[in-house]
Amino acid sequence: MGLGPRSLHKAGRRFPAGDKRGRGAKGSGRPPPGRQRPPDRSSEPAPDAHPHLSPEALGYFRQALSALKEAPETGEERELMVHNVLKEVEAEALALATNRTGSEIMQELLGFSPLKPLCRVWATLRSNFRFVACHRCGVHVLQSALLQLPRLLGSPAEKEEEDVEEEEDGKDGPLETLEELVLGLASEVCDDFLFYCGDTHGSFVVRTLLQVLGGTLLESERARHRGSQSPEAQRAPAREGKPSDFEVPETFLNRLQDLSSCFLKDIAVFITDKISSFCLQVALQILHRKLPQFCAQLCSAVIGYLSSRNSSADGSPLLLFLRDQTSSRLLERVLLVLEPPRLQSLFEDHFQGQLQTLATHPIANFPLQRLLDAVTTPELLSPVFEELSPALEAVLAQGHPGVVIALVGACRRVGAHQARVLQLLLEAFHCAEPPSRQVACVPLFATLTAYEVYYRLAEEEGAVPAEHQVEMATARALGEVTVLGSLLLQHLLHFSSPGIVLRSLGALTGPQLLTLAQNPAGSHVLDAVLTSPSVTRKQRRRVLKTLKGQYVALACSRHGSRVLDAIWSGAALGARKEIAAELGERNQELIRDPFGHHVARNVALTTFLKRREAWEQQQGAVAKRRRALNSILED
Repeated sequence: MGLGPRSLHKAGRRFPAGDKRGRGAKGSGRPPPGRQRPPDRSSEPAPDAHPHLSPEALGYFRQALSALKEAPETGEERELMVHNVLKEVEAEALALATNRTGSEIMQELLGFSPLKPLCRVWATLRSNFRFVACHRCGVHVLQSALLQLPRLLGSPAEKEEEDVEEEEDGKDGPLETLEELVLGLASEVCDDFLFYCGDTHGSFVVRTLLQVLGGTLLESERARHRGSQSPEAQRAPAREGKPSDFEVPETFLNRLQDLSSCFLKDIAVFITDKISSFCLQVALQILHRKLPQFCAQLCSAVIGYLSSRNSSADGSPLLLFLRDQTSSRLLERVLLVLEPPRLQSLFEDHFQGQLQTLATHPIANFPLQRLLDAVTTPELLSPVFEELSPALEAVLAQGHPGVVIALVGACRRVGAHQARVLQLLLEAFHCAEPPSRQVACVPLFATLTAYEVYYRLAEEEGAVPAEHQVEMATARALGEVTVLGSLLLQHLLHFSSPGIVLRSLGALTGPQLLTLAQNPAGSHVLDAVLTSPSVTRKQRRRVLKTLKGQYVALACSRHGSRVLDAIWSGAALGARKEIAAELGERNQELIRDPFGHHVARNVALTTFLKRREAWEQQQGAVAKRRRALNSILED
């Protein structure tokens, strides 16, 4: 099966954790050959037109931002302060946006802005849109303005402010609505689409605009934008990992269709140019959620273009692009948004027979992982599994465990080949034979390490594997848990029959299980034990009883305290008494600990120690409500 049985031991101490995908050189913003920018539309203004922000003005805006953060969240005084500060922002908009510190301050100030002031600032910047959009600081201001739309679009404040602002509007004509400003921005981008998508900074505006027009904010793009903000903004609470949707007018979706047509006109550029490709990847994600028929058109255009290139020596021309840094990233996104029938056809036409080669390639293994992530039918999983499963050990030895984890995830999702893939994993980690070694699978999977390497055994090649030594296993501290190893265990615990993994977890000593619970990645393994529908209550208790005597250490750990809270939430009254009694013996230590005092409050430890009867009544009422809720959910 791939490499020989001792080959992993020879190669190193553990399975390689996986190469981080190279990002390549940063884009220069220069268009690819044959795509020249119009000479009369330079993104940089003349030197004497470059705005400057005086130190005094910068100091004023810094103080104004600090005052706004400290002011009460509501009230007339705050509204007046916001109005006055944003008036000054409007007057210095271009200078602020193109100053490094001023840009960061302006981004945060826009977060306080009501509807009308934001529209005024936007209108001020519009006359210099090309310059601002392609400026390394100004682009983030435009992004911030666009990201205010979920908060302000259709805001009732527009009507409330009309009377107050009517006189000021008359000075320069009526102020455009937020919808009109966004559509105007989209029109300008559409008129010179290739330029903005290919510019290093301008492409950020295009990607944010696509999200706003589609009424969907992607976490990956929001996180990228947050990285450019000030330290205060970066410390703000993180958003959910999934995309967030908001209502947009029909005109936005119509303009989104126009932009998707722009991709079709120059599909070759968006496939081969690194910077432009990012815009197409975002468009596919948005269209998949909001306009699936247009998403399908773009996918067909991408696959059609790549399939029409010169054939590779070993099969489909698409294989050449799977090994390319830029086009492979685009293909990853295409694979994730294709409908199942189209994905099946793509596999049969281009991937079949090449999976093992792709799995060991430093770049092509990533699109293969996305193909596995997209598998949802037994009809596709079966041929993929049959072709890829014999090479699991070789793939792990190559340093691409992500492929193996993706295959295991597909088996979990589809509900097929689970027993076979678990057996192959046991063989790959050298703990299938003799059967006594199987009880050690959790430490091996968690650390992505073969048996003889993990336990430092000097076994000769071809020798009969030794029996598992329990004393040796209990004396060894748990190794370093990897993120991918944790993901592997989480998938296995959600298999229909996770018995082997649960027995291995149950064989861990208290300190070993504590180490797993306190680890950032390992703590999620215990989450899977608590939440997997395949784990029975009896099996769950058998695993968790090992933590008895470790509750205080759990409570005083960042990740362990979260695990203890989850255990507490699902515990019966008897188990809660045991936990509270153990915690109560070291109450003062818990109260002084930054994590432990939260656990003590959640457990109501003071009540437990001083008024036991009242505590039991309280916990009994909580248990009764939980049972009632569970019965409702089951019905």
